Amino acid sequence: MGLLQNLPSPAFSFIDAHSLCYNFTIYPHPSPGEPWCVVQGQVDGNVFLSYHCGGTKIQSTSPLGEEVKTMNTWETQTETLRDIGNFLKGQLPDIIPEKHTARGPLTLQARMTCHCEEDGHISGSWQFGFNGEMCLRFDSENGHWTIDHSRGRQIKEKWENDRAVTDFFKKVSMGDCRAWLQDFMVCWEKMLKTSASPTTGPPTVQSMATAIKSKSWILPMVLTSFIIFS
Repeated sequence: MGLLQNLPSPAFSFIDAHSLCYNFTIYPHPSPGEPWCVVQGQVDGNVFLSYHCGGTKIQSTSPLGEEVKTMNTWETQTETLRDIGNFLKGQLPDIIPEKHTARGPLTLQARMTCHCEEDGHISGSWQFGFNGEMCLRFDSENGHWTIDHSRGRQIKEKWENDRAVTDFFKKVSMGDCRAWLQDFMVCWEKMLKTSASPTTGPPTVQSMATAIKSKSWILPMVLTSFIIFS
C-alpha cells in the first residue's frame, strides 16, 4: 500500500510539471502475424517507446527512449506492460458493447497517465474507449468513474464495484507508473527543457500573426494620443 501514497519524497520533486502516459490498443481478433496488443509510451506528449505485449523487448522510438533504455527501470516496464495488456484482454468479454454494429473489428483503447505537479504531487488516471472514441475515465486517487459517452456506462457498471479491477488500475498507475516517472525524469528533465515540444516550440504562424495584428492597432492609438495631447 506504500506505493499508493500521494506525496513523493523531496528527492523526487521536479522543477516543472510532467506527465507519463501509456496508450494500449487491444485487438480481440488480430489478423495472422499481427500483434493482439500494442503499447505506445509518451512523456509530455513526446513518444519514446513502442511495445507489442507478446514481445520480449520494448523498442525505443526517440532520443528520449535512447536516454533511458539502459536503466533497470526500462526492463521492468516489460513485464508490467504485458500484465496490463493481458488484464485488459481478459476484461473484453464483459465490456464489449452488446449492440456493436460498427463495421470492422472492435478495438479497446486504454490510456494510463501519471502526472507530477510542480510541487511534487503525483496523480494517476485512466481513460477507456472503443475504436478511438474514449468513453470512460477513472481517477486513481479517489476511485471516481466519469462517463464521457454512453458506451462507457456498461464498462462502469462492470468495473466500479469490482475491487480487483479498481485495485489493479490504482496499483499500476499510482505505483508502477509513478516509479517509472520518478526514475526517468532524472535523465529527462534537462532534455525536455531544451527540446522544442508542441507546446514550447517556436510561435506558430497564427500566433505570430496575432501578435503583429495587435501591434498594428496599438501604433495608430499611440499616434492619435500624441496628436491630441500636443
